[in-house]
Amino acid sequence: MELDVTDTDFYRTPIISQASDPENAARLQRLWETPPGLRGQLTTVDHKTIGIRYLVTAFAFLLLGGLEALMMRLQLAHANQHVLTPEQYNQMFTMHGITMIFLYALPVLSGFSNYLWPLLLGSRDMAFPRLNALSYWVFLFSGLFIYASFLAGDGPNSGWFNYVPYSSLSYNPGQGIDFYALGMILLGISTTVGSINFVVTLFRSRAPGMSLNRLPILVWGTLTASVGNLLAVPAVSLAFLMLWMDRRVGTHFFDDGGGGNPLLWQHLFWMFGHPWVYAIVLPAMGIISDGLPTFCRRPLVGYTPVALSTVATMFIGFGVWVHHMFATGLPPMSLSFFSAASFVIVIPSAVAVFAWIATIWMGRPVFKVPFLFFASFVLLFVIGGVSGFMTAAVPLDWQLTDTYFVVAHLHYVLLGINVFPVIGGIYFWFPKITGRLMDERLGRWNFWTMFIGFNLAFFPMHISGLLGMPRRIYTYSNGYGWDTLNFVTTIGAFLFAIGVLLFVANVALSLRRGEKSGPNPWDASTLEWAVASPPPPYNFAVIPTVASRHPLWESHLSEEGSDSSVLDRGPLLAQGRETMGVTVLDGEPDVILKMPPDSFAPLVMAVLLTALCYSALIHSGWLCALSTVGILGCLLIWLWPTALVQSVKCQTMDVHYD
Repeated sequence: MELDVTDTDFYRTPIISQASDPENAARLQRLWETPPGLRGQLTTVDHKTIGIRYLVTAFAFLLLGGLEALMMRLQLAHANQHVLTPEQYNQMFTMHGITMIFLYALPVLSGFSNYLWPLLLGSRDMAFPRLNALSYWVFLFSGLFIYASFLAGDGPNSGWFNYVPYSSLSYNPGQGIDFYALGMILLGISTTVGSINFVVTLFRSRAPGMSLNRLPILVWGTLTASVGNLLAVPAVSLAFLMLWMDRRVGTHFFDDGGGGNPLLWQHLFWMFGHPWVYAIVLPAMGIISDGLPTFCRRPLVGYTPVALSTVATMFIGFGVWVHHMFATGLPPMSLSFFSAASFVIVIPSAVAVFAWIATIWMGRPVFKVPFLFFASFVLLFVIGGVSGFMTAAVPLDWQLTDTYFVVAHLHYVLLGINVFPVIGGIYFWFPKITGRLMDERLGRWNFWTMFIGFNLAFFPMHISGLLGMPRRIYTYSNGYGWDTLNFVTTIGAFLFAIGVLLFVANVALSLRRGEKSGPNPWDASTLEWAVASPPPPYNFAVIPTVASRHPLWESHLSEEGSDSSVLDRGPLLAQGRETMGVTVLDGEPDVILKMPPDSFAPLVMAVLLTALCYSALIHSGWLCALSTVGILGCLLIWLWPTALVQSVKCQTMDVHYD
């Protein structure tokens, strides 16, 4: 286990050291670096490597989902097209939704958070490094498992929402839905263990002095999303397990003829689905809240209201799931309650919007490429929010349900306000990750192509929906007035795709010959910019002590009583892999946390969990038993206590610096 019971017989005072001491740096390098070669790649638990893997894998799925979208847009560019058959279109439609919502949107944000959290928090790694590696491997295998359905010739075809009875065995006898159901259970494991890791890391493993009111907003966003995932993911995992049991075991949870209730699926799915929307938006909003002030040359306006609004958004989001079920015949009192909640949730979102606008207005904006992406997010967020606010009204929702207006809203809130912060965030943190700047000129072409293409693709869908075009159709006839709008949408989709390819090209070119950046090319204010670019394996040569929200801007802001000058002096912690543990609220030094070494256990566990899902897919009892025994054995090895795994009390919390 990563954090064991405190050993009360072992006390010692942290060594105070200069961060620039080359001997200390060499010792830490030996302790923390991952060995080269295949073994090191398969066993590493370095949060930075895992974060990069999340980003690369999520973008690979983004490209796959984009290809599926372009095939659908070719089919719908004109009336009576025959690019795809109805079954092929259903599979493209379903896999596009699964890919973009589950395999791209949240994992790409997990990539940012995995890479940045210890650096933002002044720590050397996540609280549970092996659990962190497990979350990535399970995510990767779940995506491959779902996409393996294409190799089997039977992809999921009931939409990413997978409504019953369309997905029940009697209407859908193939294996496509089984691939989807079991793959989502596997993905739920990844999301759950990753969320636990984020929560514990924040509460336990951050720099001394970093109290809760000094956290970056990105940390608040990811923390809130992680807590939301812990409460929401079990609902959808249970729903998919029940569906698989209905299909293959003979239960009747969703079978009306057997005493079940088909509407139960929608309740379980959207009890997860609506909080999930905020789980893939709030960390993106955190990227904006931390990145935008850097280019406005001033702190974020209204830090406390924005932090509180982040938490409030997720809290209210758990009471809005029936927003997706207004047309299902629920009682009027229920519709009134959830309609009111859908209106109220706009308020905390508006707080963040006004804070961003005020920050731009009161600052001195520097129009670099990251700023363009961050500022455009504000506009896209407002457009997506207004269309969502409109559908909070039950009578209007009845008119717009299952039309392309909802498709437009969905893409603005799930694609526009996720992709633009993510691309902007990569431009912003690319120097930190690689030590090189991305090309500014190509970046501007990248931004404008994506921005124009996105709005050209998805804004006309609002009009198509108002003209009555239903969603989930694979073709349409002439004479409805949809032809021109669909053609414009298709052009916009391809233009947006060109913008994404320009971004990929910029990344590839900048990796090879980008301008060297130095440690802090943007003159940013947070801790990750205090170390070299790219960071060393141990992150910080000494554990920093934080005295304000902006430790690197204290000389500019002239905040009284703020002195984070100890960024170059502090506890060395070099008796093995160690980092500092602090109290939850105030960030006072509490324990020295011993961290585990690299391990094959996360990869082996992920393989065994995938094998267990495969055994359920092919109904193999012997493979199921073998996988279960392997999982239990792997858990035993994982949790076996060792002398190196312990946490020790600091003998004194009153550390003085010369």
